[in-house]
Amino acid sequence: MTNLEAVATEHDCRPTAPPAAAPDGTELLEPRDVPLGGIRAMSVRRTLPQRARSFVGAWCFLDHYGPDDVALTGGMRVPPHPHTGLQTVSWLFSGEIEHRDSLGTHCLVRPGELNLMTAGHGISHSEDSTPTTTVLHGVQLWTVLPERDRDADPAFDHYVPPVTALDGGEARVFLGSLAGSTSPVPTFSPLVGAEVRLRPGAAHTFAVDPAFEHAVLVDAGAVAVDGTPAPVHHLLYRAPGATTLTLTATGDGEVRVLLIGGLPLGERIVMWWNFIGRDHEEVVAARTQWQAEIADVTGPAPRFGRVTGHADAPLPAPVIPGLRLTPRA
Repeated sequence: MTNLEAVATEHDCRPTAPPAAAPDGTELLEPRDVPLGGIRAMSVRRTLPQRARSFVGAWCFLDHYGPDDVALTGGMRVPPHPHTGLQTVSWLFSGEIEHRDSLGTHCLVRPGELNLMTAGHGISHSEDSTPTTTVLHGVQLWTVLPERDRDADPAFDHYVPPVTALDGGEARVFLGSLAGSTSPVPTFSPLVGAEVRLRPGAAHTFAVDPAFEHAVLVDAGAVAVDGTPAPVHHLLYRAPGATTLTLTATGDGEVRVLLIGGLPLGERIVMWWNFIGRDHEEVVAARTQWQAEIADVTGPAPRFGRVTGHADAPLPAPVIPGLRLTPRA
């Protein structure tokens, strides 16, 4: 997925002093609404990045969307666009998205199935909700490729995680290991990602890596994380140190959350539009290369390649603001 805002925001993400947290190391991160395109376009709720926190482990971007009535908004239509220095993670609760990329991949994103794309040095792809989709609902996440791997070869992975039974619920572990289930999908830093569902009144305690920081995105239901209430659509962050994490369904309805985590990144990155680099010049160079490659669609595209089979032209990059990046507090 891309950010279709007319003016993309630059982020200079540095390992600085953490934001104010509760005594137990938790932080409640509120979502902000971001429109993806024109007046009728769907909107997303973005909880990463924000001024309070740039990362959870290597997770650096989290858009939560829907349930979205496709008949009203037109659904998702994202023409070919570029990425560098990251992995995209697509996870749906309902609906279906058609994915095409410059590696020649053409596949569908379906509920309960992981699609992970490694951008590395450069890749381009498109994403469109299918004609049969009536309600679109899911999340799109990015992870930072660490310094040693940020120019890795582009790749694509698809995985259908098994359903793991829990006390009072179930989990689908799509990255890393949790609750005795391990995903085979490769990542470039230690990570975990899982969808968790709990029945009303149920609770489950997970054994977790104390070196990881974790966060819980609440999609539906009333839930507490280690006793701290987490409102729907919010992201509750928890600092490293604990060996367990307990989710408790506190209301009358079923709970559905996304649990993510990983080792603190500890690296300085610059993230603007769909590019992740290590300084302002690197991001400018990536944008310049993308604009050059889409200016002549019949010419070579050595960095980002070509997406074939999509009806729309590649998406031009926004104009980079004239000011240089400044450190984030």
